[in-house]
Amino acid sequence: MLRLPAVHKTLVGVTRTTTGCVRTTSTAASNLIEVFVDGHSVLVPPGTTVLQACEKVGMQIPRFCYHDRLSVAGNCRMCLVEIEKAPKPVAACAMPVMKGWNILTNSEKSRKAREGVMEFLLANHPLDCPICDQGGECDLQDQSMMFGSDRSRFLESKRAVEDKNIGPLVKTIMTRCIQCTRCIRFASEIAGVDDLGTTGRGNEMQVGTYIEKMFMSELSGNVIDICPVGALTSKPYAFTARPWETRKTESIDVLDAVGSNIVISTRTGEVMRILPRLHEDINEEWISDKTRFAYDGLKRQRLIEPMIKNKEGLFTYVSWEEALSYVATALQASQGNEVAAIAGGLVDAEALVSLKDLLNRINSDNMCTEEIFPTAGAGTDLRSNYLLNTKIAGVEEADFLLLVGTNPRFEAPLFNARIRKSWLHNELKVALVGSPVDLTYTYEHLGDSPQILLDIASEKHPFSKVLNQAKKPMVVVGSAALQRDDGAAIHSAISIIAQNIRTKSGVDIDWKIMNILHRVASQVAALDLGYKPGVDGIRKNPPKVLYLLGADAGCITQQDLPKNCLIIYQGHHGDTGASMADVILPGAAYTEKTATYVNTEGRAQQTRAAVTPPGMAREDWKIIRALSELTGVTLPYDNLDQVKRRLEEVSPNLVRYDDVEEANYFIQANELSKVVNQKLLADPLVPPQLTVKDFYMTDPISRASQTMAKCVKAVTQGAKAIEEPSIC
Repeated sequence: MLRLPAVHKTLVGVTRTTTGCVRTTSTAASNLIEVFVDGHSVLVPPGTTVLQACEKVGMQIPRFCYHDRLSVAGNCRMCLVEIEKAPKPVAACAMPVMKGWNILTNSEKSRKAREGVMEFLLANHPLDCPICDQGGECDLQDQSMMFGSDRSRFLESKRAVEDKNIGPLVKTIMTRCIQCTRCIRFASEIAGVDDLGTTGRGNEMQVGTYIEKMFMSELSGNVIDICPVGALTSKPYAFTARPWETRKTESIDVLDAVGSNIVISTRTGEVMRILPRLHEDINEEWISDKTRFAYDGLKRQRLIEPMIKNKEGLFTYVSWEEALSYVATALQASQGNEVAAIAGGLVDAEALVSLKDLLNRINSDNMCTEEIFPTAGAGTDLRSNYLLNTKIAGVEEADFLLLVGTNPRFEAPLFNARIRKSWLHNELKVALVGSPVDLTYTYEHLGDSPQILLDIASEKHPFSKVLNQAKKPMVVVGSAALQRDDGAAIHSAISIIAQNIRTKSGVDIDWKIMNILHRVASQVAALDLGYKPGVDGIRKNPPKVLYLLGADAGCITQQDLPKNCLIIYQGHHGDTGASMADVILPGAAYTEKTATYVNTEGRAQQTRAAVTPPGMAREDWKIIRALSELTGVTLPYDNLDQVKRRLEEVSPNLVRYDDVEEANYFIQANELSKVVNQKLLADPLVPPQLTVKDFYMTDPISRASQTMAKCVKAVTQGAKAIEEPSIC
């Protein structure tokens, strides 16, 4: 695989902020050089580009091809500036400054150069701004107004380019393309998929896939954000809204365990689109395709009224009073652990603590999660056992990464992008134990047998020496690998490997080695609150009343329960859990409530209510609070602030938003893991979601999404299968 040169390595002692500004780090003052920007003196390290020096003094330079997180192309020429005594303007994005330079950003020569570049860019650009989805957010519009001319000297006919079909997510209008190559560089450098490129030369140059095929990447939607014109836009969002018509709400994605920061755009109570929000420690400025495009599942198959199953086995709509009274009567008639609860993957911490308090007040502690996690040894008593301890951004500091039974490309696409970034720029070495998977970087495949872990732990495997020589190694095990029958033995082996590395190599005392990569958003918060992982206990001792709180993974079936068991489902979609329920209580989705989620690294974050729940649906904790009152065990909170105070009582880290409460007691966890009495199975470690097809539908929201269904169809049958005739 071709490795592109890292742009960041050319900057000595410089880190770039999100706006492209320069921030000096450890460079000594004596190494700085002085340059002048429009007469203003500024000190910058050697290797700083003209564009960065200008932005350090607050002077914005126009650009189309330059992007902070991509390599420098220098092909749009919009950033031309004049250097005093230089024979011609220079491209600010690609030119390193020299001592004593006087950079003139607003001189007559600079203005003329930009006007000329803009005239060439607009020579073939179609006059379709009124119908372009980029309208209102278009860099070409903004910069042509600011730096362009009021007329054109071109009288020739504009060229036309055929649109490309690259799948059901990204719409292409290639006549608008200005060949900035941002999409090509993103695909190659960030996504790690070399599907996009250019063909032809001069006026015949086109950006595309060479042969018609789907742009096969789990991050493909990000090319919509970085395209400076309307050449690449969102297919599902096409012709639906303008940016100034929508209300923006900052929130968190819950369709995986990464916790990507997002902006929800809404209009008239409907989610119109989802965009990424900058967070350097989690998702930078990217989001996955499932996060971006599954929002149409929020308005399909929704539960909008309480329902009770009648004697004929059919659901009938009832009032909230009738549904809650029915459930309260069943709870009052049951004692202790005759009542059990299962929490699903999209449940917020407020609902989890409310349900826990309700069951505790009726003398039941039979609460569990759908996701299994080994409880032998230290189990879930120590947070270090179930967190991504190194943190998502920590992989950029690592020099060696061992993946165990996981496919991060589809389980956590943004974490996988970080791994690729470190592999590309920091020469991170990666190894994998488990079935071979298609990742966006090269790795050493050690095998798929879990016995390899024992060999590494006992230092019989030659790979042990490589790990012991690493300065900042990471071991990442997928949560699916721990859901096997020998999950405790795998966890124990990983813990021993991590402790051996710490004692036999020069690893910094503050560096964490052992990491768990979760797949669902609610798991860490549930474990923090004391939920038992897995439903084995419920299968062994079936309850009389089973409360499914958003549990849709199908981890338990009616065959596992007695015939007289009353099943209560509380959730927002008519998915697996609702189909087997006797009573349905409609809840709110993540875009409809202010709620707390904890990501795989243990960082608590908040979603914000962007729209109101449909119909008679209500927030989950409010439903449980009302139910407790009718049951006769009223919970002691009436508003969200009081629920948060209850969260703080149970686990203070749950309300310290955007702060990672680091885990410890690694040595104690390792000692307890040694007493695990379980043998490793001979079955190979097969990570889940081996294909892109499985990535698109993993939860009730994405399973209800027509867009995600089109993606699955496109992956299985090819891009042509999803092409539909345009209404326009």
